[in-house]
Amino acid sequence: MNTTRIIAIVLIIGGALGLIYGSFSYTRDTTPVKLGPVELSVKKQETVNVPMWAGVGAIVVGGLLLGFGSKRT
Repeated sequence: MNTTRIIAIVLIIGGALGLIYGSFSYTRDTTPVKLGPVELSVKKQETVNVPMWAGVGAIVVGGLLLGFGSKRT
């Protein structure tokens, strides 16, 4: 399997997951206060929304790469 097909499949899967879930969240550690040996740590949960056009675009580009990317003239 060549690199173009792998990229195309990853784009299609990523676009489909973006359409299905719509957003993802992650936890970010911050250290706002550090006084000698005492350290105050805060964990903040952030959410990133994936636009619908990005998911559809990834699927379309992946499909085009899968269809036309492997053909060489």
